[in-house]
Amino acid sequence: MELALKIIFWVLFLTAVYAYAGYGILLYILVKIKRIFNKKTVIDKEYEPEVTLFVAAYNEKDYVDAKLKNHFNLNYPKEKVKHVWVTDGSDDGTPDKLREYEGVDVYHEDARGGKIGALNRGVDFVKTPIVIFSDGNTMLGKDSIKIIVDLFKDPKVGCVAGEKRIVSKDNDAAAGAGEGIYWKYESTLKRWDAELYSAVGAAGELFAVRTELFDKVEPDTLLDDFIISLRIVKKGYTIQYNPEAYAIETASANVKEELKRKIRIAAGGIQSIIRLKDLLNPFKYGVFSFQYISHKVLRWIVVPFSLPIILLTNFLIVYNIGCGKNIYGLLLLLQVLFYLLVFVGWVLKNLKIKIKILFLPYYIYVMNYAAWRGLGRYLKGKQSVNWERAKRGK
Repeated sequence: MELALKIIFWVLFLTAVYAYAGYGILLYILVKIKRIFNKKTVIDKEYEPEVTLFVAAYNEKDYVDAKLKNHFNLNYPKEKVKHVWVTDGSDDGTPDKLREYEGVDVYHEDARGGKIGALNRGVDFVKTPIVIFSDGNTMLGKDSIKIIVDLFKDPKVGCVAGEKRIVSKDNDAAAGAGEGIYWKYESTLKRWDAELYSAVGAAGELFAVRTELFDKVEPDTLLDDFIISLRIVKKGYTIQYNPEAYAIETASANVKEELKRKIRIAAGGIQSIIRLKDLLNPFKYGVFSFQYISHKVLRWIVVPFSLPIILLTNFLIVYNIGCGKNIYGLLLLLQVLFYLLVFVGWVLKNLKIKIKILFLPYYIYVMNYAAWRGLGRYLKGKQSVNWERAKRGK
C-alpha cells in the first residue's frame, strides 16, 4: 500500500512540476541546441499582399472609435488593408456606428450565433490571401500587420499567432497581477515553441491565417481560435509567432470575471483535445505532438485533477512514515505553504498592491479550480457559445 502511494505521488507530482516548470526548462535547452546546429534561414523576398482585418463584434459600440483609429493608423499600405466587421446580434448601435466610417465593410444579422457563427459566416466575404483576426476591444501594435506578413514569407507557415499583452499597472489586484505574470511566462514559452517547430495554438486577441486554409468549424466550438489554428497544423503547416505583433488589453476587472473566462477556456480545452485527438500521435505529428501534450494537454486535463491526489497521497505517506528528515515531509510543508499563499491571495484579492508575485499562487489555483468547473460544464453541455466576455479593468 505504501509503495503504491509513493508511486502515485511521484508520477503525479513530477507531471505537475514538468507541466509548469520542467517543460519550459527542457524547451529552452532544445532551442539552444537547435540554434547551434541549425542556422536560421533568412527568407529574402518581396511580399506585401493585401490583408483583411477581421473583427467579429457583439455590442462593441464603446470601442469602435478607438479600434478603427488604431486599425487605420497601422504601419502598412492603406490601400492593401481591407476592413471587415461582422456584428451578428448586436443591438447597441454597433453596426450603425461602424457605417459612419468609409472603407469598413459591415455585415450584420439580427440573430446572434456566437463568435464562431460570425467567423464562419464572415470569412466568405474575405477576398485577400491573408486574414487577420482580432477582438473589438483590443488595440494592435503599430507594426503588427507588417510583422505578421513577414512571417508568412515562409510557405510552411499557415498561421501566425500574435502576442497578448496585459496592461500592467504599478498597483494591481489579484486578477491583473496574476494574469500579467502568467501571460509573460506563456509568451516566453510560445516564442520558444515557435522557434523549436511551431507555436501551440493562437489566441483570438490577434492571429492570422492564410485564407485558403481556413476551415469553418462546428457551431458549438468554444475555443475557435485554438481549433482553427491547430487544424492548420494538421494540414502540415506551422504556427509562427513574433511578440512584436501584439494586441493589448486590460486585465479582467476582478477574480470573479477572470474565473468566468477561465471556466470557458477549460470547457473549451477539453472539447478541443477530444476533437484534435489525432495530434496526440507522435508517430504522425512528431515534435508538435510533444509540444502539444507538454504545453496544453497536461495543463488542461491532467494536472488540475492531479493536485488533490498529490496532496492526499503526500499526507498519507507522511502519516504512515512520519514527517522526520525526509523528502515527503518537506514536500508536504511546501504544499501547505502554497495553499496558505492561495488563502492570502484570496483575502487580499481586491486590494491593489505592488508585490504582484504574492498573487501568483492564487491565480494558479484559480486556473486549476476552473478546470473542475469547466469539466462539469462540458459534461453537462451547459457552456454556451454565446458567451459574454469577462469585464475588463479600466
